[in-house]
Amino acid sequence: MHSSWQFEVHGRRLAVMEWGDPQGMPVVALHGWLDNAASFTLLARHLPRIRLIALDLAGHGFSDHRAAGQPYYIWDNVADVQALLDELALDSVALLGHSMGAGVATLFAGAFPERVSRLLLLDGLTPLDYPAEQLPQQMAEALLKGTRLSRRSLRPYASFEQAVQARMNGRWPVSRAAACWLLERGLRQQPDGWVWRSDLALTRPSVVRLCEQQITAFVRRLTMPVLLVMAEQGIGMARVEPWLELMPSLELKVLAGGHHLHLEEEAAVRIAGWIGERLV
Repeated sequence: MHSSWQFEVHGRRLAVMEWGDPQGMPVVALHGWLDNAASFTLLARHLPRIRLIALDLAGHGFSDHRAAGQPYYIWDNVADVQALLDELALDSVALLGHSMGAGVATLFAGAFPERVSRLLLLDGLTPLDYPAEQLPQQMAEALLKGTRLSRRSLRPYASFEQAVQARMNGRWPVSRAAACWLLERGLRQQPDGWVWRSDLALTRPSVVRLCEQQITAFVRRLTMPVLLVMAEQGIGMARVEPWLELMPSLELKVLAGGHHLHLEEEAAVRIAGWIGERLV
């Protein structure tokens, strides 16, 4: 069982799911791109003694979209995580992040290391970057592509089941159960069918990204214990290797599974065991 609640940041509603023991150690969980807080449903089942608090990042799940025309930059999520911790009156907390959520967690922990007791990262570590010298060209390409995408609209799914099948067979496949958890929070029904709740603007390319030197500055401030669990069939070790030696308290684990390994039963049991050993 889970509970749901919402709070406001500058007039925007952010939605939260909670599982576990309300008196247990709090862990704030941050999901990946185009997922939502339900991404942590399976892990929560194996962590009943922890208070797991999962945020729908802006534009995802039941959280409000950002203002029309406002880009979705990954660092804007850092302010929303800060607002959540303030709302919960938590001076320090363990952060659990998957994929893009892992990048948000790293940025937050680098900016506010005193507020993060431990990082628990799943198949992700840092935000995507642009080489500094390529930024002008990348900016031009992103703006042109973004203009084209802004004219696009997605055809609704005829049924919830059709959407489930599409999610199960997407770029990063998930089980039927996982697809249902994500879509119960990620879809809404309208007269002509089922459509995504997530903001279509999330699919536009980033006009600006951090460069490697900037990301390195954040990673160097991760002095807290870091558990990084990578998937054998996930984003690939090449995406994280440049930063591994910069974290003095890093534990690296590699598990069989896909990018959403925390939504696969065997991997989820292993991950929950490692988290429980370190927090309970």
